[in-house]
Amino acid sequence: MSDFYLQPGDTVSQERTVMSEVIRAFADLSGDHSPNHVDEAAMNASAYGRVIAHGALMIAFMSSCSTEIVERVSGAREHETPVSLGYDRVRFLGPVFTGDTITITYTVREVDVARRRAVSEIQIVNQALELVCVAQHILKWVTTT
Repeated sequence: MSDFYLQPGDTVSQERTVMSEVIRAFADLSGDHSPNHVDEAAMNASAYGRVIAHGALMIAFMSSCSTEIVERVSGAREHETPVSLGYDRVRFLGPVFTGDTITITYTVREVDVARRRAVSEIQIVNQALELVCVAQHILKWVTTT
């Protein structure tokens, strides 16, 4: 499969510390000011005991990994434009709290050269190595005309 940009097994990982400033900025950007994400007093009294990050913020971190894996490939934008077709099987398995350090791992699982697509598995673990989020990502290369 050397005629495609990515190969099964190609992997990228990123580490992020989810600070309260990031959660607040994402709340402002997305318009999602749910107390779950911005109200420390309410969340301190909840079953979670503290503020939790937006699930959509986790997807934004996944997108960053997708960009990194493409940008590592020489010539990946020369004749085609890589675009996301979406995230499937997204599951939020555990909360991500303010101050957590998470690792996002993006691994190519399948390549369909004929359809110019790659399907990747994404896992996010926290600093205790607890799996907190999973998803599948479909990346397509569109021919430049």
